[in-house]
Amino acid sequence: MTPGSPAALESGPSAAPRERRIPVGGAKLYSREVGQGTAIIVLHGGPDFDLSYLLPDMDRLSDSFHLIYYDQRGRGRSADRVQPEDVTLASDIADLEKVRQYFHLDSVVLLGHSWGTVLALEWVSHMILMNPAPASTYDYKQLRKEWLEKRAEDMDRRKAISASAAYKEGDPDAVTAYYRIHFKPAMARPEDYEKVIARRRSNFTREGILKASNRSPAHE
Repeated sequence: MTPGSPAALESGPSAAPRERRIPVGGAKLYSREVGQGTAIIVLHGGPDFDLSYLLPDMDRLSDSFHLIYYDQRGRGRSADRVQPEDVTLASDIADLEKVRQYFHLDSVVLLGHSWGTVLALEWVSHMILMNPAPASTYDYKQLRKEWLEKRAEDMDRRKAISASAAYKEGDPDAVTAYYRIHFKPAMARPEDYEKVIARRRSNFTREGILKASNRSPAHE
């Protein structure tokens, strides 16, 4: 079946997700598509995440939309043979364009979460922004000011965790503890918060964290 063809788009929401590998230079992006209707490319957060934390909740949209997820270069199942220096904002934008071309999409809606909103803003058609990351230095400073004024204790806790040897070495428990603080204000219901944190922890690995974050114990 040709990616993006009418037959592909007509496969019902109950159909199993379709997995592919999209070549981008010396790497291959892992992609997953499901559903029918208007195509939406889903841009996951991070930048040290992969698409796994969005599942299965985001798939609820597949009743009405053709969802195209992919692990960004150097993250998750798109990390093989990728070095930290191979991943830049420019390469992420170029990869997004490759994904659009691969699925033969003349126009596309982007759904960006957190870091994914930065990519969406750099490559604009239609956008759905979820908990967007700061889009400018000014926005970042304003967000940091708000955190310092309203959540100073949480900022101190995050700073202590990020300064620890465990965090710098990519320890999954330390990184999970950091994001447990980071994501808490984003969730209205405690049960949703705990579900997201548990999902992130189950997908964290030391190797994946270090590669996605461009961190290495030897360079600290």
